[in-house]
Amino acid sequence: MLRRTYDWCIAAADKPYALWILAAVAFAESSFFPVPPDIMLLPMALARPQRAWLFATLCTIASVAGGVLGYAIGALLYDSLGQWLIHLYGLGGKVEAFRESYAQWGAWIIIGKGLTPIPYKLVTITSGFAGYDIWLFILCSIIARGSRFFIVAILLNRYGDVIRREIEKRLGLWVAIGAAVIVLGFVIAFRLV
Repeated sequence: MLRRTYDWCIAAADKPYALWILAAVAFAESSFFPVPPDIMLLPMALARPQRAWLFATLCTIASVAGGVLGYAIGALLYDSLGQWLIHLYGLGGKVEAFRESYAQWGAWIIIGKGLTPIPYKLVTITSGFAGYDIWLFILCSIIARGSRFFIVAILLNRYGDVIRREIEKRLGLWVAIGAAVIVLGFVIAFRLV
């Protein structure tokens, strides 16, 4: 099943709908979806390293747009939908401490957490809830998410063939490592927030 999913993502890189799926996952991950866009970005950029820049640009734009939705959830819907999402991730009691840290460290929090595997939706919702300046939030999101996705694009554009051979040789191991990084991101989020 793992190999079929990977092969589908590789084959989908040339399909017209692939960009829409990539954008949808990047958008949703920044506001409510727990799976990062890397699950589509990596195989698509491996299949078409020369298009890695396009994929990274699309991920950045869609992720920032999704971040604005997450911000709106925090700002406008925190009492209902926002609290539900925060409690879904078990962070209900820690939001106030995180909110207070925005007064002092807002830009660094957004940029730092936007570069890591920590679920970005937690930052976007909390930014809205904390009333962080929307334009500064968007700027920090562009810096953080763009840096994250373009680092992937640079690596896969330059070393894509070597990386692809290694991943295909040990697909199970690399998927396990990727899953561990995502889980680690959630664990770190629970401890830091």
